[in-house]
Formats: sequence, structure tokens, C-alpha cells
Amino acid sequence: MRRKRHPPPPKLEGMRPESLMMSYGYVPEWSEGAIKPPVFQTSTFVFRSAEEGKEFFAWAYGLKERDPQTPMGLIYSRLNNPDLEILETRLNLWDEAEESAVFSSGMAAISTTLLALVPIGQAVVHSRPIYGGTDLLLETILPERGIVTREFKAGTEPAEVEKICRELKDAGTPCKVILIETPANPTMKLTDIEGLAEVAHRYDALLAVDNTFLGPLFQQPLKHGADLVLYSATKYLGGHSDLVAGVALGSCEIVSQIKLYRTILGTMLDPHSAWLLMRSLETAKLRITCSC
Repeated sequence: MRRKRHPPPPKLEGMRPESLMMSYGYVPEWSEGAIKPPVFQTSTFVFRSAEEGKEFFAWAYGLKERDPQTPMGLIYSRLNNPDLEILETRLNLWDEAEESAVFSSGMAAISTTLLALVPIGQAVVHSRPIYGGTDLLLETILPERGIVTREFKAGTEPAEVEKICRELKDAGTPCKVILIETPANPTMKLTDIEGLAEVAHRYDALLAVDNTFLGPLFQQPLKHGADLVLYSATKYLGGHSDLVAGVALGSCEIVSQIKLYRTILGTMLDPHSAWLLMRSLETAKLRITCSC
């Protein structure tokens, strides 16, 4: 049975995200009436016609604009897969995001996001300390490939970060993304999300927040002005030490840019891990709140 875009979350019915994790985004008729979505362990999907396939590919590679209310259409599991789409639909609910993209790891999410949003010769300004893999990416790999990076201590006042952005603009290497991890890993130092969102937007940049430590139950950066939220879903969201995954959430406009790079780089999550993460989301509130 062909899918139709799922309706907006039924907030008027009083259902909270923890309840919607059980079924939202999935219609049993898609899978012989199965109450739970199966693992769609397939590489390729059929088209009803060659013309339909051509249109799906044009959407997937950004060659043709798609009506947001029109389903993407299934092509190939490097581009999209029902398990991933259902998972992304559910993840949106926790952070009240328009769109999300899931990845093969937290580092895949961060790397793909920065490559999609920061052109060569422009800059990422980031807090420090920061997760070790992210630190290596920012201090070594991106600079080797022509992307400028500047750092500030976690907890620095927004006015001081603005000075860095001003210097970069004057030098002709403008900041495109301010990336913060708050609380910081491993010091738990807090950084002002709202203040840095204002700085970022004054310099035509985006604020991305790695929210892995607190997760969406205890902190929702989009509500404080952030443009993107990033997670290593391996941690709190996964919760069982049996999967590795990452997530980026934000507006449709921004996440669509990231998804295009995900398609080309092949950093998408696999269907089985997506299914496991859907399982984990069903108990996320209970697990996360009971751990505190």
C-alpha cells in the first residue's frame, strides 16, 4: 500500500510524545496489518512507472523542488527507507522540530551537518571542551580541507563570542555555524543558548547545539533560539548499548540541505538500527527520568 504523509501530531487530543512513540508515523495497513513496523531490510524499492522513478530521483538529488506535503517516494535505502522515515517522524515530536535526519553515528550527524552548511573558506566557531571525535574533526580534519575553525571556552559570555565572529567577518572568513555542546563533555559547563543564538543570527550564521548529555526531555534548544539540535542517539536515546546512531533536527529548509549531503556521503542509518531506536524511544521518558 502506498504511503501518504502522516498528519500533524494530534496535540489537541492531549497525547504526549511518550505516548505517540508507540505508533505515530506508521499505518498498519502498510505491512499486512502488523501493529509494529517491520524491519524493511531491502536495498531497493519498485516504482509504479519510469516517470515516477525519474521524479523521485530528481527530488532526492535536489534537482527539483518537492511540495513538503508530498511524500518523498521510496527509491534506495541510501536515500530513504520506511524505518528511517517513521523514526524521524517520531524524533521530531520530542524537540518540536519540523524535520530530522538520522545517521549511522553521532559523528556522522555532526560531520555531515558541518560539511553541508560551511563552505570552504568560511568558519565554524565552537565551544570547548567538546566531545573527542568532534574536537578532532574541528581541530584537524576540517582545517586541512579549508574550513576555518575558532574556539571559545564553554560558558563564555555571548559578547566575547561575538568578538570572534566580528574578527572572522573582517578577515573575509565569516562564521556560518556556531557549534556548542551544553552541558560540555566532560566538565558539564553550561553555555548560553539564547545569547549565542542572537549572536549567530546577527552574523547570518546558524546555532547548532549538541544536546546529547541532557536529551530532549531535559533541554529543548530549538525553543531557546537554536537552529539545529544534534544527538549521539547511541547514548540516552538508544539506551541499551546495542546500537550506534546520530540525529540532526531543525527546520525543513536546513535539514533538507543536510539530507542532500547525507545522500551523497552515505552516512544514513541502517534499517535495523532505526528499528532498534524506535523500540528505545518507546521507553525513553521512563528510562531517562528514572536515571536522575
